[in-house]
Amino acid sequence: MYRLLISAYRRSLMAMLSVAATIVFTCPFAHAQDQREDEIVANLSGGRVIVHVSRDLISFAVVDKPIEANSHFPRVMSVDATHVGVLFGAAEWQLAADPKPTRLDHNFERVTKADPRYRAYPDDAEPDLEAIGVGFLERLRPLVGQLHTKLTFAPEDPIFEVVIIGYAPNYGPEVWLADYRIEQEELGARGKDYWQTRVMRPRFTQLYPPEGKKSPRTLVETSYPANLEGTGLDALILRDDPRIARLRASDPKFAKVLADISNGQAQKAPDEDATNLLRAMIPLVATDGRFVLGTIGEAAGFEWVVPPEEPIEKAVPDKDQPPEAPTLRRKPKPQPN
Repeated sequence: MYRLLISAYRRSLMAMLSVAATIVFTCPFAHAQDQREDEIVANLSGGRVIVHVSRDLISFAVVDKPIEANSHFPRVMSVDATHVGVLFGAAEWQLAADPKPTRLDHNFERVTKADPRYRAYPDDAEPDLEAIGVGFLERLRPLVGQLHTKLTFAPEDPIFEVVIIGYAPNYGPEVWLADYRIEQEELGARGKDYWQTRVMRPRFTQLYPPEGKKSPRTLVETSYPANLEGTGLDALILRDDPRIARLRASDPKFAKVLADISNGQAQKAPDEDATNLLRAMIPLVATDGRFVLGTIGEAAGFEWVVPPEEPIEKAVPDKDQPPEAPTLRRKPKPQPN
């Protein structure tokens, strides 16, 4: 018998993950006399990512919003020399027979576009974006493939998400969301209630820059799950929350950055002032106090301002990619002054 236990649901996590906390898959060994069981457990991490693209710097914060008591902090990892990824959902899997968990932020390798097993995505994703996406896909496939019980979530609900933040050469700052959904098929030949589970190719959404030269540039904010409880930072600024008003009154530099954000010109804010303001505002939405804050410069690279409890692991270099290759986009777009 195979069974899947989904526990610690609090409310709707977009149908599939209505606050699914833990997924446990149990598969007895073939021999009846062996009573041991192999278990694979995936703990889902939830939270928010808030990004401010200023003049020559990207400041980003990751806020922990636990889905259940044992949820780990969202992982932050390097995906290449100029990008970091924030991992949500099923980013860590634990086998009962293995004392070390399988973490998707460890030993990450991008699958290069030269690999003959892969073709272009149906939506014509950029080659390097595809390389990052397939790298995570290959890590997820053997894990998700062990789930054989019918799961009750909607087709659009992701089991895993990556927020990709950084710079593309000759293009500039960018933020992307890659989400991974699953599909199931019942295999009647194996008996009732036996399902084959597949993880699908990632779906990519560009979060920054916005489409159109005249589109407002404000903070970029995304959460997992999408209906995460609590008020986001952008909403606090929009309604001029009293705590935001106090920050504005406390420092003229903060007032200037807040004005740039409200006017849709966040990219004009001075870098240091933007980072300092984000550092001051994040505790307003990090109600449990757990968050990290970092910066990425096109030339300066990545630095922590408020570091996590453990260091991030460096990405495995892509030997097949020339230094001048664009990272996520094919054609550069001019940035507004």
